[in-house]
Formats: sequence, C-alpha cells, structure tokens
Amino acid sequence: MPDLSLTNLSLVGATVFVFVVLGILSAVQAVISTRTSQGAVAWAITLVTWPFFAVPAYWIFGRNKFQGYVNLRRDRTSDAIDNLDQVRERMTPYIVDLGSRFGEARALEQLARMRFTRNNNTRLLVNGQATFDAIFAEIDAATTYILVQFFIIHDDSLGRQLKDRLIAKAKQGLSVYLLYDDIGSSGIPKAFVNELTAAGVRVTGMRTTRGWRNRFQINFRNHRKIVVVDGRIAFVGGHNVGDEYIGKHPRLSPWRDTHISISGPAVLATQMAFVEDWYWATESMPTVSWEPQPSDEDDKMVFVLPSGPADDYETCGLFFTHAINSADERIWIATPYFVPDEGVITALQLAALRGVDVRVLIPGIPDKPWIKLAAMSYVRQVIEAGVKVYEYGDGFLHQKVLLVDGYASAIGTANFDNRSFRLNFEITVLTIDDDFTSEVEQMLLTDFENSTEITAQQLADRRWWSVAGSQIARLFAPIL
Repeated sequence: MPDLSLTNLSLVGATVFVFVVLGILSAVQAVISTRTSQGAVAWAITLVTWPFFAVPAYWIFGRNKFQGYVNLRRDRTSDAIDNLDQVRERMTPYIVDLGSRFGEARALEQLARMRFTRNNNTRLLVNGQATFDAIFAEIDAATTYILVQFFIIHDDSLGRQLKDRLIAKAKQGLSVYLLYDDIGSSGIPKAFVNELTAAGVRVTGMRTTRGWRNRFQINFRNHRKIVVVDGRIAFVGGHNVGDEYIGKHPRLSPWRDTHISISGPAVLATQMAFVEDWYWATESMPTVSWEPQPSDEDDKMVFVLPSGPADDYETCGLFFTHAINSADERIWIATPYFVPDEGVITALQLAALRGVDVRVLIPGIPDKPWIKLAAMSYVRQVIEAGVKVYEYGDGFLHQKVLLVDGYASAIGTANFDNRSFRLNFEITVLTIDDDFTSEVEQMLLTDFENSTEITAQQLADRRWWSVAGSQIARLFAPIL
C-alpha cells in the first residue's frame, strides 16, 4: 500500500516547483514587456517571492496589449482592413485640414487612422431621457440596418424597451446587430438574448478571451457605447442601457450623463469602430453602407477617435495630453473617475502654471468608493499647481466631457483613468465648432453651479486614515 503522506508531499513539492518556475518565467516576461520600470520591478519581485498569488494575477492583469486584436489589424487580407481603406477613400471629399488649430491636429489623425471631416452635424444630448428618446426615435425610423453596442445592458425596463424595438425592426427585415461586453453585461439572462436571436437579431459578446492565448485576459473591456442607424446617424457617449441611466437608481439618482449624436461623413468613422469589434468577436462582417451622407443642416468639423489596447500607441491618454497641451485659455474636464497617469497629471499642472483655466469636475457621490479614494491623491497633486477641482453634488456624475478654449469639445466613453487610457476599448467624438462648444460650455457651467470646489485646506484637514487609504488605493490605479 503506497504511503499517502509521501505522495501528498510529492504533489505539494511538484506544485511548488511548477509555480516557482512559472513565477520566474513570468517575471522575465514582465521585465521585457511591462510599460514602466516601476511596474516591471513590482511585478518581478512579487512573481518571484509570492508566485502562488502573483502568477494568476499576472496572467489576468499583467497584459496591456490585446494581441489577438493586434494581429487582426496586421492581417492585410482581412475584410475589416479592406473596409478601412475603402472608407478613407470615400471620405476624401470631406476631409478638412486643421493645420495647427487644436495643436498639430495631424498627430491625432495618425493615432486614429482617420481624418477630420466637414459637412457634419452634432447634437448635444443631456441626461438619459433625452438620449434614449433620440436613440429610440432613430431606431424606430430605421430602414436598412441598426448597429448597437453597449458596455452594460440590463434586463430592466430600459433594456426591454431596447430589446423590443430591435426585435420589431428585425421582424421588418432590417439587419440588426447587438454587441455587448461580456464582463459589463454579465448579468444578461440567456432568455433575453434568446428572444433577440429568435427574432433575427444578431447578438454577440465581445469575446475578449477567444483563442487559447487570450484565455485569461478578462482585464480588457469593451467600454464603447455606439448606435448607428442606416449609416446616416450615430450616437456616442456615457450612457449604458439600464434604468439607473434614466434616473432610477435608489442611491445615485439623478444620474448626470451626456451623449452626442452625429450625422454626416463622421458617422462612417464611428461605424468602422463597431465593424472592427464585430469582426473580432464573430469573424464576420455586418452588412452596412459605406457611402458618406453629408449633413444638409450644418458644416461642423468632427473627428472620431476610437482607442484601445490593440493600438500601436496609448491613444486615449495621448489624446487627453494633446488636448491639454493645446489649450490657450481653458481646459475643462468632467469625468466620473479621476485616476490618470503621471504624464497627464504633468500636462494638467503645466497648463495651470502657464495660466490656463483648468477645471476638473468629479462626482461628490461616488459609485465606487475605492476609486474616489485613489482620485483624492491625484486631486491634491493638481490643486497644488492651481487646477480647480469640483465635486458634483446633484446625484452621480457619469459624463465624459472635455472643453478646450472656445472652439473644441469632446464627448465620448473614455474616463480620465488608466483603465480607459490603456485597457478599455473607447471612442471619443471631437467637435470643432464655436456654437456647439458654447452649448457644451453652458451645460458645464450649470454643472459647476451644482458643485463645490475642493480646497487645499479641506485636503489638509483630512484624517490620517483617509490620506493613508488614498495612497493605498493609488497603488492599484493601473487596474482600477
């Protein structure tokens, strides 16, 4: 009869050996690939000293590139790449050269692989009721196809309204596509999805873990919120599909959020972001039109910036840095999560020091207290340089809005944090137009009236445990 104690010891020894080896190999890989030297050292030490805990954590949180998606873009034979080239060509008559306006705008165009276009119209949509009234009206009026993408979709009153409309259009013979994030929408019941697919709606999650090399990469999220109808109009912004976004959350209401609608050639750039995501998730192409439809109503200059962990550069963070550096008079930022990296912090400090009116608007009532804790450590840094930080007091602030001087404004899905800068797929719409920027300015001025400025004295008066909590939370900033 075998000695079970010896057998158990052998299994324990073998397990320890395997984890030690995996820890060493992962540490080597971390040193080679981690973005910063501080991060590389932190991962390497932890992986070697605590391999049982660190190895699984590294496999989930340690990657900053979505390699499968990167490979898709490099495949010059793929249908998605083919379409991108065609879209660029068809948009040529509407391209506008901004030159040195908004900094060197060409730098952003290289990041996005798209150009600024004219003959666009944009409409500001403030809060959930206005946003979903507009989206649902366009879905009801659709004649050919509908593309819908959200980070979160709930099976609640609002979610069922969306579902019923998509089902009705699919039954009319339209091509209807619904894409959601597997983590953000993990609570969707199977019956909800089955009802959509039974009616002919094509539904899929983002499937970031598709492929054996991507098995553990649950840290990448598709945070985009996109609706495109007939290639004619598109919607982008902060709202997801859930009753809380129309003011029905018991603790966080009224929910303060902002969306934008676009019509004109820039719709195709928004559509391209959806198509790339759909192609990754399903390995198939949706049936859509790539013919630009210039707006008859206005001639705004619009630029669409998709960003994500498959980009060659850290596109989202670079966009914010570029915008801050481009400001001559003011830079106003509204964000629910203020957990930026040191490069962006430095840009904010320098802008304030050179006399720019720098304001940051964050929630007074947080939905995630640990992120608010981390944010306060960054607030202290920027206030010392002259940045004004305000806490919104009338419900929860979830909008992602940027205002530069008197001519440029950006509305999108990207938060002002490391996750949006590096780990999430995001999309931002930048509008160059004095009148539209004035609308955004008035909206933000109203928000500031409902806010309270955080003073240096308030920060100095914080209890020691609050300061310590902020510093500890800050350590986890790269994955919050």
